[in-house]
Amino acid sequence: MINKSNPQITIIIPQYNNRKLLNNLLNSLNKIKTPHNTIIVDNASIDDSVKFIKTNFPDITLIENKTNKGFAYAVNQGIKASKTKYVFLLNNDTIVTEKCLDNLLKTIEHDSKIFSVSSKMIQYHNPDYIDDAGDEYNILGWSKKIGFNHEISKYSEDCEVFSACAGAALYKRDLFDKIGFFDDNFESYVEDMDLSFRSRLHGYKSYYSAGAHVYHYGSATSGSKHNPFKVKLSARNNIYLIYKNWSLWMKIINSPFIFIGILIKYIFFSKKGYGTYYLDGIHEGIKTRKKLSRTSDISFYNYLKIEFLMIKNVFKYPF
Repeated sequence: MINKSNPQITIIIPQYNNRKLLNNLLNSLNKIKTPHNTIIVDNASIDDSVKFIKTNFPDITLIENKTNKGFAYAVNQGIKASKTKYVFLLNNDTIVTEKCLDNLLKTIEHDSKIFSVSSKMIQYHNPDYIDDAGDEYNILGWSKKIGFNHEISKYSEDCEVFSACAGAALYKRDLFDKIGFFDDNFESYVEDMDLSFRSRLHGYKSYYSAGAHVYHYGSATSGSKHNPFKVKLSARNNIYLIYKNWSLWMKIINSPFIFIGILIKYIFFSKKGYGTYYLDGIHEGIKTRKKLSRTSDISFYNYLKIEFLMIKNVFKYPF
């Protein structure tokens, strides 16, 4: 194992099955010289993942859940168990390059107002192309991966983004106490955008680190890019995000755009055979939204800055 004295970073990996992919990730972490700790939160894997971790990586802190409570719950467990200045969240279907942590640290320490930093995620099976270079959000209520299917030579400079993708992102641990943790109600999907939205409401921002390369297999846990579970949960969570974080005046002004965004997505998913699941998610989001804790005590100025940014993103990242 590498020397992990005086680490600034704790790597947190939510784990559910896929032992082979996890092994690839952990072997890549062993090549990194940047001091770090590692916590794996296993969400009741039904393969031999837990035994494999205990046998082959005994220095890793392992948290075992009896049931699968989703991504948000698992990473919150890891964050609360960590003691370092930063936490680096990683999906189990990733491979981390040797200088990744160094570049993430360089970016996040550039500005005291940076809460999170997104890695340059590269498609593992098509390594000439980007998978994700940070995420954006607009007044249609849409999240969008920046840089998807662009050549890896693109997005070569660090820059501000609306949200870091939690599949491979660095966060300042102490700010979770101020902003709040990932919302367990989201379970999986959109939870990172909800967190980044809240961080912006508190006056912080997210960045993208062009030199922090992470290879991503993609959809290893959910099984595919689009499936009934993912479509329904994402639709519900998009409603949750709006209810929690948008002020009343934002909801009123942007309501026509929200409706247009829902209509376009319904048509899109209907063509793929998932229209009913999408509407079920919207309905569930509206029906159960009041169980959520809404963000409060935020200045009008911060809401206004986010509104202008969401408008700009419609034109900068239209589809």
